Amino acid sequence: PAMAGMQSVISAVGAKTAKGPDRPEMIDYQGVKNLAEAARAAGIRQFVLVSSRSVTQDDNPLNKMFGDVLKWKLKGEDALRASGVPYTVVRPGGLLNKPGRQQTVVFEQGDTVSAQTTIARADVADICVQALKYPEALNKTFEASSIAGPPTTDWRARFAALK
Repeated sequence: PAMAGMQSVISAVGAKTAKGPDRPEMIDYQGVKNLAEAARAAGIRQFVLVSSRSVTQDDNPLNKMFGDVLKWKLKGEDALRASGVPYTVVRPGGLLNKPGRQQTVVFEQGDTVSAQTTIARADVADICVQALKYPEALNKTFEASSIAGPPTTDWRARFAALK
């Protein structure tokens, strides 16, 4: 019911613990799958999902520490893609509590290991909102980080450059 009349969804859900009812399987996979199915039923035009960098890297230490969190995030991404709802999957690196629009946002694809992997939470939020404005962001999955430089303003071009 919460999606009735809505055109888009931004989800940044994430597990709180490695075990128990808030574990990654239930939040990062089943929760995202449930949201994607509800979005499909509601006729949502775009679903923006905040996932995580390194979801394809099984040996990542976060999986050992947090109940296979990255594996479950990837399954959540896959459930969204399988739902048929137009999507954008944003995979930020390490999240920083600092002001946004202070650096250049960088998009990458392929979930490769990169030297620069941090980004301000505010910049992740900005990416999600910008993705709703440009059809070039539809059905794209990408990693996001930031580097020293002027704040990003050419969002359409950034999304258009993605595969």
